[in-house]
Amino acid sequence: MKKTLFMAMALLISGTAVAATDHYVLRDGNHVYHMKITKVGEDIRVSADVDFEPSADEKGKHACSAEVSGEAKMVSETELVMKKQIPGETHYCSLKVQLTQDGAKIEQSDDCNYFAAGICHFTSDGKELLKVK
Repeated sequence: MKKTLFMAMALLISGTAVAATDHYVLRDGNHVYHMKITKVGEDIRVSADVDFEPSADEKGKHACSAEVSGEAKMVSETELVMKKQIPGETHYCSLKVQLTQDGAKIEQSDDCNYFAAGICHFTSDGKELLKVK
C-alpha cells in the first residue's frame, strides 16, 4: 500500500516537474504584445495577443485587439513555429518565434490577417519581446 501511494505521488510530481510556462511582453508606444509559451513534456503551445491603440502616424485608424493560439513545434534550439488553421479554410496562420536568452521575436505569415485585422499584427517588427522573470 505504501509503495503504491509513493509511486502515485512520484508520478504526479514528475509530471508537473516537466511543465513550464514563459511569458514575453513588449510595449512599443501604443502597441502592446504578449506571448505565452507553455511546455508540457514534448507538447508546446503558443498563445499570442496584441492590443493596439493608434499612434500619431496611424491617425484615422481604429484601436484593435487580437489573439491566436495553437500547437507549436521546435524547428531548432532557438526557433519554434506555431500554426493555427483558419476555421473553415485550408489556410494557416503561422507564427515563427526566434527565442533568445532574454526574449523572443515574432514573424507572422500573411494569413494571420484573419486573426489580426486593421493595424493589429503579431509580427514584432524586429523588436524583442522581453521574457518576464
